[in-house]
Amino acid sequence: MDNMNCHLVPNGGEEKDKQAGDQDIHPCLPILLPKKRKLILHLDLNNTILVSDAATGQGPRAALNSYLSTVAWGRISDTGEWQWVSDEPSVKPPCEDAVNYYTHFGRDGNFIDTKIGQRFKGVFTDHMKLLEWQGEADEMFTQQGEDGVGYNWILPSFFHMLESLYLQGRRFCVILRTFGVDLPLVLQSVHAALQGKHPQFPQLQQAQLITDLIPGRIRCSKREVVLTRGSDRISTRTKERNIYHYFSSMDGIGGFQDHFDWWARNRFTASGGKPFWIDPTDCDTQHIFIDDNIRLSEHDTIVNSRVLLDKKKGKESRKALTSELYDICLVQTNLLRAISEKDYFLDCIRVCEENYEQYLQSFQVE
Repeated sequence: MDNMNCHLVPNGGEEKDKQAGDQDIHPCLPILLPKKRKLILHLDLNNTILVSDAATGQGPRAALNSYLSTVAWGRISDTGEWQWVSDEPSVKPPCEDAVNYYTHFGRDGNFIDTKIGQRFKGVFTDHMKLLEWQGEADEMFTQQGEDGVGYNWILPSFFHMLESLYLQGRRFCVILRTFGVDLPLVLQSVHAALQGKHPQFPQLQQAQLITDLIPGRIRCSKREVVLTRGSDRISTRTKERNIYHYFSSMDGIGGFQDHFDWWARNRFTASGGKPFWIDPTDCDTQHIFIDDNIRLSEHDTIVNSRVLLDKKKGKESRKALTSELYDICLVQTNLLRAISEKDYFLDCIRVCEENYEQYLQSFQVE
């Protein structure tokens, strides 16, 4: 696919260009470089940028325990006993017949205190330490843990991502997507950070990003998906691209509560998950969804992905399996990395952008 969205950059010098392309290029001639697409970043809240969950009453200790139970892998023996297949937590199964702990036993807010989970106690302790709030507690950004210790409520890697994308001059917006009830408070806290009130990120004020403090809602049915926010009401009934275009036109930070009951009615499968569209013919934007409940199994994943089609093909869209878009437009959150690595979300974006270019080429061939 030819991306005509390009800009001209002065040549950096004849010798440099010879090394890069081994060709004689006049130093005054412009070089065509692809222009970076606008990023539309859909981010989950719980166990993605928050290590807590107000809906279930989980503090950071229980939330991290619960997460670890989803990335610990074993198998059930012929005698019905649990056998470990890996000592390392992993978002993807380490082998074909591996089953994560939570699939068999359920999520466990006390995972490391169980006989099976105690081998991950070191991982848990290390990351709880990294999660601790440094300095005097702040009512907007600090949460008190079950142990009375102060912890970061919103992960610093999230704010670092905002700051870095701004400094890079990127066009982007962040759309917070959650089934939970934390959204209004998260929007207020992000708004405060963008006013320079986060003690670790006072320079965020320079980004001049706008936060829409009105939480929106997304509701699904067999006939349509309806998005509402304030006076806005967008439906896919007349045109499936409507919500895609709405998301693509957004700027700053906003958020929507997705339709949990619809996901439950569809037995927590992809078909009832958070609706998400990509358009391979759109040269200007790339949509990326980051969520800890994105999984390669369509029977146990949280995003309902649709690829928008050329109108000439008749159908407006087709369903896309998670495996088709994994690490291209869909990212399964590695919460341990999001806690320990400030560049984690930036790395996710970089990998997705690189893979998206290859995906578009294969899409064109098809």
